[in-house]
Amino acid sequence: MNFVEETDQIRAIQWVQEGLRILDQRKLPDQISYETVTTAKQVAEAIQSMKVRGAPAIGITAAYGVVLAARGQYASDPKNWKNKIDKDLKLLTAARPTAVNLFWAIHAMRELIGTIETDPVPPLLKFALRLHENDIAANRKMGETGADLLSETHGILTHCNTGSLATGGYGTALGVVRSAFKRGLNMIYASETRPWLQGARLTVWELQQDGIPATLIADSAAASLMHAKKIGWVIVGADRIAANGDVANKIGTYSLAVLARHHSVKFMVVAPTSTIDWDTKTGDKIVIEQRDSRELLMDCYFGRDSVIDAWNPVFDVTPGELIDAIVTEKGVVFNPNLYRMSTVK
Repeated sequence: MNFVEETDQIRAIQWVQEGLRILDQRKLPDQISYETVTTAKQVAEAIQSMKVRGAPAIGITAAYGVVLAARGQYASDPKNWKNKIDKDLKLLTAARPTAVNLFWAIHAMRELIGTIETDPVPPLLKFALRLHENDIAANRKMGETGADLLSETHGILTHCNTGSLATGGYGTALGVVRSAFKRGLNMIYASETRPWLQGARLTVWELQQDGIPATLIADSAAASLMHAKKIGWVIVGADRIAANGDVANKIGTYSLAVLARHHSVKFMVVAPTSTIDWDTKTGDKIVIEQRDSRELLMDCYFGRDSVIDAWNPVFDVTPGELIDAIVTEKGVVFNPNLYRMSTVK
């Protein structure tokens, strides 16, 4: 499990005998630091604090968190573990409000719990491992499918981090970058992605580990990059996709889509179908997470006790009408709308 290849070396979440081994992405690229968590509470904290990030990775991590919860509750009270585990599931569910993969994974694990009569750990762990494996396989499929659309493209721009750090392995949008690189495309640009700098700290570092060249740009340089005709596609991931194809993703994605349309640059979203929230009809119904203003102000600029106000939404919503293709493991939705999205349901 978690098989790697030359251009896919990173594994940010790994199941080990003691528990779940997590790469603390907040410390990258200066420090590669893994920690092993053994409780659902520790898993929830890792998700909330962004040690783990990226919708697919959050879902997989939550599934492993349920395994740890079951292991602890069954060991302490074999007869009543089902009643006691509900508190752990609610804790995991509350860790991040936008990534629909989190809710999907916990719902699937909750349904499985209802069928278990003996030791819950083996069947729950088997399911979580399979979820992890399936994510890697789906990412590789999406990578090849997305790369098929880039045959005439000379350059691409990606936003945030959507690679092995944000998934079970290989990546969604960065999976397309990996597949395109193996086919010869090497003009790859990554935006810095304020305020957490996932592009600067994570994407460029991750590609460097795998020998894939990438050029970093400031977020505000994207328009100039497009005007100079350096790229033909913008390729991003998604934290939640509404039923009509509107996409919630890292803040700044919407701006890139508007710029891309103005400059006749194509715009691709790459995400597994588990990211699609079929119960949310349009993007304006998606709850956007607001995070601490200090993440934007940064202590080094304004001081820990700064009174300067800041608005810090972590996501924005890109309307489906600005998206040329949504690539999933079940196929591609071109120019998404409610009807076309139903083809991958």
